[in-house]
Amino acid sequence: MVEKRKVTVDGEELEVEIEDMGGHWEVKVDGAKFTITADRGSGSKKKRSAKSVRGSSGSGTVSSSIPGKIVAINVEEGDDVAVGDILLVLEAMKMQNEIRCHTDGLVGGIFCQTGQRVEANSPLLEIVAKKED
Repeated sequence: MVEKRKVTVDGEELEVEIEDMGGHWEVKVDGAKFTITADRGSGSKKKRSAKSVRGSSGSGTVSSSIPGKIVAINVEEGDDVAVGDILLVLEAMKMQNEIRCHTDGLVGGIFCQTGQRVEANSPLLEIVAKKED
């Protein structure tokens, strides 16, 4: 099944088509076709990712990857959040998607409301770094 996604490469946003071919992916960008393979190693990707960012402190904007409707916001401004925490729930195509935190920090601002429809790549909330005392 071919998926269309927006990705950012070196600061440039591109629309790509991605198809999982079992051991590799085929990606089309502006008509050009690429094959991507990855060394999956012995552990699962999720475990490696979680270990590499757990405990990091940073900031950033959390955006919607797909258009949908905000059905729940689980945090408030000023809340302490950690990698993997469920920040909000976005309903798209009759499926509920949990939007999780990508870095440790504090909720600096919330840019959406429950019941609001959002477009893909819309900023939903901001995570700011904790201040050291």
